Amino acid sequence: MKKLLLLLCLMPLLMANQCNDDDDNQINCTQEARAGLNVTVQDAVTNAVLTEDVAIFVTDGPYYETLKLFPGSDVFTGAWERKGNYLLTVMKSGYHTYTSETITVSADVCHVIPQIITVQLIPE
Repeated sequence: MKKLLLLLCLMPLLMANQCNDDDDNQINCTQEARAGLNVTVQDAVTNAVLTEDVAIFVTDGPYYETLKLFPGSDVFTGAWERKGNYLLTVMKSGYHTYTSETITVSADVCHVIPQIITVQLIPE
């Protein structure tokens, strides 16, 4: 009896959910843009976050972009709403240049899936 009562209570919710799906098949996406690449740079010895005079370049075939420091944060961002297969190059005077393996940014029906990356630069 309890199971039947529970099923009867849930029935309107299940039916309402199905009606919404059948009526419009619409997905409500948010309007904000998302960065596909989010990179934090650290000193490999001290783990200190590095932002000043750091240059980060990404390529995906002929596509080229310089990542920018997101305002009010220590994170460099780019590839805004752009999926792809990226190579990341990080440079800073006094450190060895870092080049990544391929970083894949994919997307769902609304936005790219952000990749959170930490790069540790080795002092020269």
